[in-house]
Amino acid sequence: MAKTPMLTLDRIDRKLLQLLQEDASLAVSELASLVNLSVTPCWRRIQKLRDAGVIRKQVLLLDAAQLNVGVTVFVSVKTSQHNPEWIERFARGVTRIPQVVEIYRMSGDVDYLLRVVVPDIAGYDAVYKELISVAELTDVSSSFAMEQLKYTTALPLDFVESARAPVTRHKG
Repeated sequence: MAKTPMLTLDRIDRKLLQLLQEDASLAVSELASLVNLSVTPCWRRIQKLRDAGVIRKQVLLLDAAQLNVGVTVFVSVKTSQHNPEWIERFARGVTRIPQVVEIYRMSGDVDYLLRVVVPDIAGYDAVYKELISVAELTDVSSSFAMEQLKYTTALPLDFVESARAPVTRHKG
């Protein structure tokens, strides 16, 4: 399988991504000012990042506690089934459960790790009952988060290949 070529970003692209990860509602004119570009070249850079798939989409981050889903449960799932039909049935069923906000296929002792948000233990029990009806599971183990010490959706940009930014004169 061929490795996807790494996108090369210059320092202005990286700064734009950093700013947009912090606040995607910033106006292009404000972003342009913060990276010392005029509006049109700034807009073009953002479009280039969207077209390349670096910027996948823009969303709002909501407060889980204010929406009565402040309890986070990490659910480890083990199965003895590893055939494509089972995986498809499991993935389809679990993605339909709205309280399941993340699903990962894992290496090691656990086959799948889910992040679930619910209002309370009774809310999780309802999710658990739905989860075990989706597909045959060997083991389901749940851990309730006691405290959130860090939460971010911002990705680190330190590992992106760097290109030297062309010298741009600020006009505007």
